[in-house]
Amino acid sequence: MSARANFTSMQDSTQQDWQIIGGEFIQFAKALPQRIIQHLQLLEGDYGGFPVDRYTHSLQTATRALQDGRDEEYVVCALLHDIGDTLGSFNHPDIAAAILKPFVSEANHWMVQHHGIFQGHYFFHHIGMDRNMREQFRSSPFFERTAEFCALYDNPAFDAKALTLPISEFEPMLQRVFSQPRNSIYKAAVQEAQKTAA
Repeated sequence: MSARANFTSMQDSTQQDWQIIGGEFIQFAKALPQRIIQHLQLLEGDYGGFPVDRYTHSLQTATRALQDGRDEEYVVCALLHDIGDTLGSFNHPDIAAAILKPFVSEANHWMVQHHGIFQGHYFFHHIGMDRNMREQFRSSPFFERTAEFCALYDNPAFDAKALTLPISEFEPMLQRVFSQPRNSIYKAAVQEAQKTAA
């Protein structure tokens, strides 16, 4: 059994306690890509009326981005853009964006967070919504990037006959992208804990 801190209230914790917790956290963080894959696989078999299940759609979106020469971070964003569907039925882009935020650029984070509204350009008019809702973001420097993501990768990724690479193709990318937080209040603490653990 691993060592544990001894406090019953955080205000009574000590630096030694946090060294124990930090050591455990490093191991926990290393397994983040695997937990993400397991959660993504919850989408397998979940069609929701669509031509392909949500897992296939996610893999196919990432496949299209990879085949088009996009960098690893972008491909990982494409892979995970709908990972929030299971728990964020009414705000799935926010879930995906929250998972990705510590590890990706502002441009890619914005793209994932807003892709739902931009994807709506292709179908909102069929469900009584404004297909031009994305226009409220026209002044954003990331508008065209997000529109392009939907047009090239998200929108056409419902083809059961299209090339769809397996998750194993993307696992090394997930490992690399999620190896080091770039935008987190814990960034310095994580780096220090990694040095101590090394």
